Formats: sequence, C-alpha cells, structure tokens
Amino acid sequence: MNGTAGTITLVRDGTFVVVGADGGITGSHGTSPDGLFLRDARHLSLWSLTVDGAAPGVLVPSAGEDLARCVLTPPGTRDEPPAYTVFREQALGPGGFTERLLLVSNRAEATTARVGLSVDSDFADQFELRSDGRRYDKDGASRTALLRRDGVDFAYARGDWLSRTTVSAAPPPSAAGPVEGQETAHRLEWQLALPAHGTAELLLTVAARPHGAPAGPAPADEPSQAAADRAARIAGFVGDVPLTVPADAPAGLAAACARGLSDLAALRVPAVGPDGEDLTVPGAGVPWFLTLFGRDSLLTSLFALPYRPELAAGTLGALAATQGREYDAYRGEQPGRVVHEIRHGELAHFRQVPYGRYYGSVDATPLFLVLLDSYTRTTGDTALAARLEPQARAAVAWMFRDGGLDDGGYLVYTPDAEGLVNQNWKDSAGAICFLDGTQAEGPIAVAEAQGYAYDALVRTARLARTVWGDDGWADELAAAAAALRERFLRDFWMPGPGFPALALDGRGRQVDSLASDAGHLLWSGILDRAHAHLVGRRLLEPDFFSGWAIRTLAAGQPGYHPLSYHRGSCWPHDNAVTVLGLARCGLTDEARTVARGLLDAAAHHGDRLPEVMAGYGRADHPRPVPYPHSCSPQAWAAATPLALLTALGQGPPAG
Repeated sequence: MNGTAGTITLVRDGTFVVVGADGGITGSHGTSPDGLFLRDARHLSLWSLTVDGAAPGVLVPSAGEDLARCVLTPPGTRDEPPAYTVFREQALGPGGFTERLLLVSNRAEATTARVGLSVDSDFADQFELRSDGRRYDKDGASRTALLRRDGVDFAYARGDWLSRTTVSAAPPPSAAGPVEGQETAHRLEWQLALPAHGTAELLLTVAARPHGAPAGPAPADEPSQAAADRAARIAGFVGDVPLTVPADAPAGLAAACARGLSDLAALRVPAVGPDGEDLTVPGAGVPWFLTLFGRDSLLTSLFALPYRPELAAGTLGALAATQGREYDAYRGEQPGRVVHEIRHGELAHFRQVPYGRYYGSVDATPLFLVLLDSYTRTTGDTALAARLEPQARAAVAWMFRDGGLDDGGYLVYTPDAEGLVNQNWKDSAGAICFLDGTQAEGPIAVAEAQGYAYDALVRTARLARTVWGDDGWADELAAAAAALRERFLRDFWMPGPGFPALALDGRGRQVDSLASDAGHLLWSGILDRAHAHLVGRRLLEPDFFSGWAIRTLAAGQPGYHPLSYHRGSCWPHDNAVTVLGLARCGLTDEARTVARGLLDAAAHHGDRLPEVMAGYGRADHPRPVPYPHSCSPQAWAAATPLALLTALGQGPPAG
C-alpha cells in the first residue's frame, strides 16, 4: 500500500510496517513515522542495508499490497556497472516482519559480497512520535541489546513494563557489533559467496513481543509465505459474500467497493468480547489509530453492515466489554458510557496519557445503540440484542444521567484538558467554532450528536418492544425521542441562513458556523422533511460542495481553512453519512452528485478514498489536493463506497 513521501505500508492483524522506497527504516518522527509498529509502539526503528560498504541505489522502488518488493544495486558507472543486483522482498507475518534478500551476481567469475545491516528498536510510544511538542518523563527506563548467534535481541524495561524485539538471520551473521554513537543500534555483517552469475540469499526475521500481548506464533520464515497467508485471509473476507454492483452504477463504484473491502480486511484488529471471547473489529487507521475506536469502528460497521455484518457483531461485542463501569475523571469514564479508544502502549500503561481506555466521546454511546438495532433489523438475528440488553440499558441511562438529556435536554460534553477539547467526530481543537472562528466553550451540545441521540432512542424503543418485551420502557423512550426532535428544531434552527447551528455553547448560544454536521441530521431523521430538504440542497451549493465532496465548513466564513483538519477539509465518511441522509429524504439527484464526486476522487488515489482531503475546489484544481496528515488506509473511508452503494439503491439497505 503506497504511503506518504515515497513510503509503503503493509498492514495485518493490528501490526503495520512502513518502509522507504529502498525497503529501509530510518526512525523518523512527526506526521509520517516509519518502522514496525504493534500495540502502539515502534518495535523496529532502524533497518539500513549496505552492500560492499555502500548504500545501494533504487532501481525499482518498494511497491505491493501483500509483499513489498524493490530492486536495488550497489553504486556503479557506465564503464564499471554494478557487480550485483539486489532483489528485496518484505512482508508482515503474525507478530512480526520478514525479509528475503536475493543477490544476483552480474559477473562471469565467482565473487563475495559484503552485506551489512544496521538495526535498532527504540520502542517509542506512538504518542511520542507525533509532532505535537509534548515530552514525557520516562525515569527509570532502560534499553538494552544482546547479541545472539543468529542476530540481536533488543529489550526495553521500565518498572513492570518489558517489551522485546528479536532480529534473527539465516545464515547467521559472520560479524556483529554496536553502531558507534548510538545507544542500542547494532550492525550485522555477512560475507556471501556468489558463483559466476549465481545467487546468494539472506532470510531475516523480526519478532515483536510487546508488553501485555498474548503469546502468538512466530513470524513466517518466508515473506512469500506470510504474504500468501495474508492474501488468502483478505481474499476470504472480500469474497465471503458476493458484492454485486449493477452495470448502471456510477463509474468507479465497483472498483472503490473492492478496494474498500480489501482495506477493511487488512485493518481488522483483535479484540475481546463480554465473556472473554476472541473477536475481530475494524481498527480505525494507519499510522495513528490501528486500534478499537468507538465512533470510527461503529460508523465503519454501519456502512459495511449490509455486506459484512460480522464487523458490526464484533464491534458491538468489543464495545460492550469495555463499556464504562465507574467514574474516573482522568479518562472520562462514566457508567454506561461507550469507550472512545483503547490503547496498549507504555504511556497509557503508566497513565501518562488518558487513552489506555478513554471515554471522551459524546457520540459513541448513541451510535452503539443505533448499530445494535441496525444489526438486528438487517440480519434478523435477535440473539445479540438479547445478550447485550444490559449494556444497551446502561447506554441509555448514561445519555440521560451523565450525557445531559435529563439536565438540559441535550447530549453535551465538557472540554477535557487532559484529553480532547472537542468530543464529537470533529475532535480537533478549535473545530466547534462560531462564525468568527472562535472556539465554543462548554458544556457543548453539537448538532449531529442530538440526531444520533434521537435515532438511538427511536431504535432502542423498537428493541424494547420487539426483542426485550418491555412496552412500558419503549413508550418512555419514544416520548423522549419526540420531545428531543421538537426542541431541537426550536433551539438549533437559524432562520437567517435557513440552516441548523453547528452547536449550542455552554450559555445556550447558537454556534453559528455553517458546517457539514448538518448533513448527519438528514441521516438520523431528527429534521422534518421540509427542513431536511433545505439543508440537503444547501450542502450542494459551491461554498460547501468542492466538486469532490462537501466541506466540513463552508468556504468564505472567517473560520474556513482548506488545509485544516475539521474547518474546511473534506472527509469521505462525513459525506457518506450525508449521502445516506440525502437518499433517506428523497434527494436522489443530490446524493448521486456527491457520490460521483467522491468516486472521482477515489479514482485519483488508486480507487482508495483517503481519510481526508483538502477543501480546494475542483474548478481550481483538476486533482483532489491531499491533506498532508491523512491516514492511509483508514477504516471509515474504506467503508464509504459501501455506504454509497446502499444509498444509491444499488445494494441491500442497512437497518
């Protein structure tokens, strides 16, 4: 999978590796770190090859989906061409990384190649690698490297924390030693004999053993074996249920759906259910979010529900197992609240960041209820809803008690100094802004979360009546939903622009930016038909619709910035929710217009939709302008074509 700045990314079972065009790893930080990552830590930070004392040049850069391949040569000239050609193959195995180096001699006489490989593991937590300027105290931590006969064993210890990375080689290195000036980096060397026009081969294996991870199988001996295994698993997922896209579907829809299914298969991560059972859920994305994310995993599962319902079943079980049980202000935990994200890294373990199990999300809890009913209606399986009745009741109780429905009539969040300032899907600082660009102050009631709450109450009332046999509670929930719908239009609608406010701030003032969140209101059904049509048509005007997608903030407002994360960029998943809403309220032409823009954008990215695009208009730029920090692949972007398939009436409807 092509990454950024000439890198390639391989993903499998919650592990990913990012290598450069030459297959190397430099230990970069910032927005595009390279290395081998598992459970929020980098287990390989240096992987630097030399042949006869020099770094080989790149003839064919790294490329591939299951197996990264590149072709290298040592330096040479026209009169003295390179002595060897180096063919490099790399793949992810279970819990690690494998590489096969094949040297092919270009000489008519026997020769010996000196191959060197500098390796290191910095065990950096992913939160350390982000370019946010934060520094973390790690007193007492130590990194060590111990040479083995066939390689080197790296270890990182801090208190009760211990992680290891083992590099082994066949044949074993003929020499090894530390790299001068570096704490634990080591250089391994081989003298590889090549007959005339013959070959020599080197197999390398990197096994990552993160702290707290269950023991798993060793990485495959051969990259081709690991790649074939991954390819078979993805092919099984993609082909589990035939996905038929009619011939009259918009151009590119079939290719985007196929690409999306392949990415969703690669992004699956292991999780645990309420009774300790093993589950598989969609991880949010690479490089920063390859883990269970409440909102991301829920919306991804909703988009994919008619085609891959097993994703929804896994997500619901994993979120039920991690649902809040007590009050913990540091991580935002409250009884019944659905988790925002799960982290396994060192900084989370020592509570230096609150994200080990972080609950700072206003919308994951109602979306959990929406998905539970959607899954039940789509599949006809009532057993899961019956099993998760206690968790569903706890989620509803949270919405009224701690979520704010009882106090002020709306779901609200309060900015979290230790975690997220904004706790809806637009969770970057400053994203919930007034027309003049100033951030709203909390408790904040964002518009789309009220729509989710309304839908959750309607759907849970249906479950109470049809699955749990509690008509009295069903009546209470239905009445609460109707009351929420009535007051929402009264308090959020802005008569001047004829559009809903982005939010209400802590003083009850309308946060008056024109934002894409309004499209979610069409999907949830909280707006009546007349107001929904006004909103739907307004979102297709040029200040909102870039030609590729609907912008998060309409252009021309003081707060608009086309390269911001949430104040003018374009998010495919955000558009997918809106397209589903447009279809729901009968605006089929508008739905097809947005879908065509998204599919045209996907065609410029190898049929893969990016997590987010810049907000520049199509009339000014003939290609979609990338957002510089976009994840790739990313789950809800991967599932967006499936939502388009449903919205355009080309596939089975979601529940």
